Amino acid sequence: MSEVGTTPGAPAQGSSLRRLVPRIFSRAPRINDLDNLIRTVRQNHPRGDLAIIERAYAVAAEKHQGQKRQSGEPYITHPLAVAQILADLGLGPRAIAAALLHDTVEDTGYALTELTATFGDEVAMLVDGVTKLDKVKYGDSAQAETVRKMIVAMSKDIRVLIIKLADRLHNARTWGFVPPEKAAKKATETLEIYAPLAHRLGIQAIKSELEDLSFAVLHPKIYAEIDSLIKQRTPQREKYIHEVVDAVESDLRDLRVRGKVAGRPKQLYSVYQKMVVRGREFDDIYDLIGIRVLVGTVRDCYAVLGAIHARWTPLPGRFKDYIATPKFNLYQSLHTTVIGPGGRTVEIQIRTHEMHQQAEFGVAAHWMYKERMNGGGKGSTADADMTWLAHISDWQAETADPSEFLDSLRFEIGAKEVYVFTPKGRVIGLPSGATPVDFAYAVHTEIGHRTMGAKVNGRLVPLETALNSGDVVEVFTSKNPDAGPSQDWLTFVKSTRARNKIRGWFTKERREEAIEQGKEAIARAMRRQNLPLQRLMSQESFTEVAHQLRYEDVSALYAAVGEGHVSTQSVLEKVTALISTTEDTSTGAIDIPAHGRSRAPREGDSGVLVRGAADILVKLAKCCTPVPGDEIVGFVTRGSGVSVHRADCVNVKALSVEKDRMVDVEWAPTTRSVFLVQIQVEALDRSGLLSDVTRVLSEHHVNILSATVQTTNDRLALSRFVFEMGDTVHLDRVLNAVRRIDAVYDVYRVTSS
Repeated sequence: MSEVGTTPGAPAQGSSLRRLVPRIFSRAPRINDLDNLIRTVRQNHPRGDLAIIERAYAVAAEKHQGQKRQSGEPYITHPLAVAQILADLGLGPRAIAAALLHDTVEDTGYALTELTATFGDEVAMLVDGVTKLDKVKYGDSAQAETVRKMIVAMSKDIRVLIIKLADRLHNARTWGFVPPEKAAKKATETLEIYAPLAHRLGIQAIKSELEDLSFAVLHPKIYAEIDSLIKQRTPQREKYIHEVVDAVESDLRDLRVRGKVAGRPKQLYSVYQKMVVRGREFDDIYDLIGIRVLVGTVRDCYAVLGAIHARWTPLPGRFKDYIATPKFNLYQSLHTTVIGPGGRTVEIQIRTHEMHQQAEFGVAAHWMYKERMNGGGKGSTADADMTWLAHISDWQAETADPSEFLDSLRFEIGAKEVYVFTPKGRVIGLPSGATPVDFAYAVHTEIGHRTMGAKVNGRLVPLETALNSGDVVEVFTSKNPDAGPSQDWLTFVKSTRARNKIRGWFTKERREEAIEQGKEAIARAMRRQNLPLQRLMSQESFTEVAHQLRYEDVSALYAAVGEGHVSTQSVLEKVTALISTTEDTSTGAIDIPAHGRSRAPREGDSGVLVRGAADILVKLAKCCTPVPGDEIVGFVTRGSGVSVHRADCVNVKALSVEKDRMVDVEWAPTTRSVFLVQIQVEALDRSGLLSDVTRVLSEHHVNILSATVQTTNDRLALSRFVFEMGDTVHLDRVLNAVRRIDAVYDVYRVTSS
């Protein structure tokens, strides 16, 4: 959007800036603006509805009557200039009409409903998508929310973003007329958000000018110096370029290929990035000498490349084939750097005319073609295969905090990308430094959640391995339906999508588990205190306690208990305090504790009772690790209470010699009982087997105490695990889960050492 002003004039230092950077003091041409606009649209869309453009101009001129820009021009010059930029990009009449009207809803009394009635839903949707939000409502977060709204709108129709970019471009051309602080803020925002978005859309023409204009505002003296350096070298550079062009044209004639060869224009911001950010000397920057070759077909591109490499020596590692593997913004071209005449390096781009159109106008070129073929109409981002838009749309919905959203957007659109392949050859674009976990989430959310290992170029690698362009990546997923990501992944994933999906899994998927754990913890505590479980759990007192502790409902309270944020004791104290005035809880119906016995459990409860001696110390033998359901016998030890063994334990025969020390025992497990279980896993040896087994055991919440692993000569892996378990009914599920691991052919409980 543009600033509406009543007094023209430049900022205080305008004269010096005007001398250094005349480009930001430009004014729009005034002669036959509308006629020129319609002429441009007619060239690209000869059968387009030009009447809608004339009607839109009439409404915009009427609504903006009397308004002026800070440059002193009539306000209508701004929407006209924006519309002309879109017309030059090849967009159709409806997008042009939306550009003419894009400020009417925000800066005049023209209602969106009235605009919809006059121009239709499509134009109204485009105008609404680029309209700012109410700053009074959003305050400091207005910028973030405006960008978020634009992201949502552009996911429905990419033309919203193209109009916004054209709007920002024309405003940037007149930054010299606004206060310097405001201009600097807008320039920073442009470099961080809008120029990268233009790059993502492949609209090089807008991206380059936005960068140069922002650079001019933020660093006017450096801008002027680099401009001077380039101009000083222009005569020699032009002479050298002419020599290179003549040589390439000679090769084209020899190949009988029709084409166009020219020097590439120099972008000042690009030179600045290489000099200041990368620490390069001005004279050492490779692409100061750049040549572009445009030919008719893809076959001609490769033929010309071969001829150039035959003439001049190519520099190793400087060849890139973006025709076979296009960039994320559909950019296609061959890039090579050669040692040209006089030993100077020359960067050469080779592409077809269609590829050049795509490189300059990006997704706008697709819209021009689409509207020519279909006569206009709405489209979707899928027309241009811009899958990154869908990703941005997804995670903006998952990010509630406006500042976090804007930071993520800056990273997402500004990060350099690497291109990796799936085993089937599909290209996946990821941020630089991305890992196999980022790759998995880029393929599908569920694949990301269940990832447990990865291969890169056929070799097993850790999940935190950084990927490089050209890598072939294969991920292995868990068959366990309860599998999920690890918190550790958040320390190394690079993509916003992966980070948000992992966080979402822990905050949403695991909330149910925390609720169940909280319920069980409260129930256990109530049993220990002989409180009426069924009666209290149905009381509204829990809802009241949840509100006292500032939780939205009882489920949130249970989740807080399950996650350890609130103790069960504090919850019970508040519940009993609430109902003590109306009901005597001590005389209520007592919920029968588990397994029909009521006795106070001891610390380290073995779950076994000795007949006739309830208070004697009992320990489970480690030689046979008995668990509930096993037939057991007791043996009175000297100084260590009663040792409990399985009836078929190999040691029982020796112990039974002293029959007077044998006692009768029976199972009486409680909620605090913990049993040792020993299992043996037999499998074909493979890389990552031990990791997979321990992961499955951990997923089933068993506490591994020890593990021994040995591999035989015939590559059989025998592993033994000793772990603690509270409910031995759960053991069968654990064994079945381990049995489903790849290469595991048997797993069973070991009952003797």
